[in-house]
Amino acid sequence: MQRSITNQRVVKSFGYVALYVLYSSLSSIYPFLPPLLGVLFVLFIRALEREDVLYLLLISFALLVFEANHGYIFFSSIFYFYIAAKFLLPKIEQSFNCYSCIRIMYVTMAYVGYYLFLMLLSKIFLLPAEHINYYIVYYIVIEFFLVSLI
Repeated sequence: MQRSITNQRVVKSFGYVALYVLYSSLSSIYPFLPPLLGVLFVLFIRALEREDVLYLLLISFALLVFEANHGYIFFSSIFYFYIAAKFLLPKIEQSFNCYSCIRIMYVTMAYVGYYLFLMLLSKIFLLPAEHINYYIVYYIVIEFFLVSLI
């Protein structure tokens, strides 16, 4: 038996990243479209658990696109997600037995924790502070439903 020259998994992954780049551009224009930060956080965690370097690189690229569209510090989301996955998530998984409770904590931690992390970076590097947007509650609710589908 012969295998296909192109690996379908790789082609689909690059297609999803291309669609995310288009969607991220639209979400920066229209505020009712969530930026999918919580979904990227869950996918980042999965890629770390599976030790899949290709998915980790693609999700990191999507996070860089997110940062560029919203004007955040370069590599800040990747750094925060890695720190959260290594230090905060084991404590959350020990505290909760409910799988959906853990998922909602992931999404909430992605938005609120990233905002607090940006506030910390702005205090350290004397940058202008980020302002919290009240759309975050809407984004958390929408992305909780999306993460529960994953």
